Amino acid sequence: MYIGLGIFLLVVGAILTFAVSASVSGIDLALIGWILMAGGALAIILSLAMRGRAGGGYRSRRVSSTDPATGSRVDEVRVDPDA
Repeated sequence: MYIGLGIFLLVVGAILTFAVSASVSGIDLALIGWILMAGGALAIILSLAMRGRAGGGYRSRRVSSTDPATGSRVDEVRVDPDA
């Protein structure tokens, strides 16, 4: 989810650091660019780390059985939230 935000911050930070030659009094645009790039890299790293650790947050499995009373097939999906 935050990978897109991280890429956006990296791009905006790189543009401010390397491509903008304008100056604003009292503001260092290159420093802001470096800060944005660091924030973007951190967002990407944390997003990948949380995705690998959580494993999606849950697991589901489909179970099929036959109802002995009617002989009909019963399909159900079981969700394990602590997987």
